[in-house]
Amino acid sequence: QVQLVESGGGLVQAGGSLRLSCVASGRTVRNYVMGWFRQAPGKEREFVSAITWSGGTTLYADSVKGRFTISRDNAKSTVYLQMNSLKPDDTAVYYCAASSRTYSIRNYYSGNAYDYWGQGTQVTVSS
Repeated sequence: QVQLVESGGGLVQAGGSLRLSCVASGRTVRNYVMGWFRQAPGKEREFVSAITWSGGTTLYADSVKGRFTISRDNAKSTVYLQMNSLKPDDTAVYYCAASSRTYSIRNYYSGNAYDYWGQGTQVTVSS
């Protein structure tokens, strides 16, 4: 089993920045694909970003491309999401996810590819 704990959420003004962290414990996630998803009130969960185990490949939703950066530190079993130029539309609960499965890279845009999920951290961007 893998446990994921997110932190770093909060309230920020539009144009501001936040850095989310997700610490994994239990089984090592060194070889896992790690992802971030978000869910706004009344909306479905949506993909934000993902990173392969080596960090060599990163994926981003079009809505965050150029503003968000995903990274990971395997020695610390931690994945980060640096969020810059935040907009009110970025307001959501952000979830960290881990996938132990091997798929074509395009599959990792879907939440169905992930085995483990964190409890989420709230990000609120005021206008």
